[in-house]
Amino acid sequence: MTRVIFLGPPGAGKGTQAKTLADHWQVPHISTGDILRSAIKEQTPLGVKAKSFVDSGQLVPSELVQDMVEERLQKADTHSGWILDGFPRTVEQAAFLDNLLKKTNLGGAMVINLDVPDGVVIGRLLERGRRDDTEEVIRRRLEIYRSETTPLIDYYGDRKQLVVINGNQSPDSVTSNLKDLVVSC
Repeated sequence: MTRVIFLGPPGAGKGTQAKTLADHWQVPHISTGDILRSAIKEQTPLGVKAKSFVDSGQLVPSELVQDMVEERLQKADTHSGWILDGFPRTVEQAAFLDNLLKKTNLGGAMVINLDVPDGVVIGRLLERGRRDDTEEVIRRRLEIYRSETTPLIDYYGDRKQLVVINGNQSPDSVTSNLKDLVVSC
């Protein structure tokens, strides 16, 4: 069973790799953004709660995101595995996910950190050409990512679940490395 959590800075290629590998292994690629949009669109009870935060420009509280992830991981298409992208973002969320997997007897997940130097990330994000992707904004997002994610990397590293992959390669090379890694585990 394939259960993978992707970590990495914005622009590291997490979404690209998650989608490619989900298609390859025929498991769902689960991103918190997709979960949120879907729940709001379907007007689920959790989606209705989340919509009130989104509509008022607030961040959706962590507990609500956790509930949505739990609900999503209980759907039938996840029984053969899944790839999480964008969750967990904090040690609190990682502990929640660990407890959820234990509670549901799903075992653990492999955590893959796509490591890409800041200069490369900045270049990639600037190439996207989005108006809000200025170098100053990107550097700030990287600072926030590092401050929030370093404890998460330590958390999974201490539990021997973390594997670091060089994300500063061609997308095909990263995909090949990931396929080899997951097959060997």
